[in-house]
Amino acid sequence: MAGEKSSFITTINDTDPSNNGKSYKCTISGTNYNQLLGKTIGDSIDGIFIGEGEVTLAGYTLEISGGSDKTGTPMRNELLGGALKEILVTASQGYKGHKIVNKKSKRYRYKPDGLRKRRTFRGATITQDTRQINLKVVKHGNKSLAEIFNTGDSASED
Repeated sequence: MAGEKSSFITTINDTDPSNNGKSYKCTISGTNYNQLLGKTIGDSIDGIFIGEGEVTLAGYTLEISGGSDKTGTPMRNELLGGALKEILVTASQGYKGHKIVNKKSKRYRYKPDGLRKRRTFRGATITQDTRQINLKVVKHGNKSLAEIFNTGDSASED
């Protein structure tokens, strides 16, 4: 893995109500990659570390709200560190809590009371195994996110 280039894929959720919760994707690599290692869910980061070249979020403040590792295992904020851990969970983040049963060629979802499962989760700390990070905007900058990421929202309406 010495030749593998390390990077994160970030999903930036715009919390401005006028944008209807639009989200944007961005890749982080290089020195900005190193700035995020060791951060945990709930930490605030400066937007200058998000993006590459001219596409940076200068003036923005973002909060880490979650993520997943290279196999898709979600991060949980109540687990310390960045290692994989198996915990017993009820219906919550990472487990829907229903059982699908096929009867008479139809699918039914049952949610029995007290159903718990042992599931594997990754800790809340960003490590080199993390591949995807969810961020939400806490403080907006001068330019809107649509202008920074050049989305095609400027279509004319009749």
